[in-house]
Amino acid sequence: MVHEASSNSPYRLREKVSRVLWGFVQATAFRMSFHSWYRWRRWLLVLFGASLDAEVRVRRTVSIECPWNLSIGRDTAVGDHTILYCLGPVRIGKRVSISQGAHICAGTHDYRFRSMPLVRASITIEDDSWICADAFVGPGVLVQEGAILGARAVAMRSLEPWSIYAGNPATFVKPRPRIVE
Repeated sequence: MVHEASSNSPYRLREKVSRVLWGFVQATAFRMSFHSWYRWRRWLLVLFGASLDAEVRVRRTVSIECPWNLSIGRDTAVGDHTILYCLGPVRIGKRVSISQGAHICAGTHDYRFRSMPLVRASITIEDDSWICADAFVGPGVLVQEGAILGARAVAMRSLEPWSIYAGNPATFVKPRPRIVE
């Protein structure tokens, strides 16, 4: 986790300008694109520093903060109204499904200090995982390969591989069978 200086803005001028420019592009060219224009949205995200495989599908209603901190692997889909709050690095693997309304939050504040400095904690969602509708993945969480976070569940701790979790806070429900090709 990276702690930012508390007396000044945690953002350098270049990042402030980039966030404003991305906000404009996201609100216009990204959001107003046709439903099936995945290549166009990938191009815009890559233009702003994201690392995306050519087979990534990001819906036009997805909200992305700091795309330069985002990487997504092959055959991954990000559903409508998902929030990718990439203050810290967000790495999403191959064949991952991020369902509608999910919130991936790679930023928080250090409550131990009066100044509440910004903490940019990374999130990793490994291959073949599924973040179900309206689920929340918090800062610093590792969703290991094949894990499922159920609808409206809240993961504030890492999830074991090939396991299914539900609830708030997310708790282990049962093992997930390995995917058969």
